[in-house]
Amino acid sequence: MIQVQSTWFPLIDRNPQKFVPNMFEAKESDYIKATHQVYFSAQYPTFVELPVMKN
Repeated sequence: MIQVQSTWFPLIDRNPQKFVPNMFEAKESDYIKATHQVYFSAQYPTFVELPVMKN
């Protein structure tokens, strides 16, 4: 499984996905849904590069 996200919530904080002057004063209406797309075709190839860790 691959999980794509634009924030580390709940480890850090939610991302409103738009500019707010002060993150700590963001209203619920400031938060908008983000859409991520992963393409898989000859025209739009996608790959995932993962580091290899030594034992």
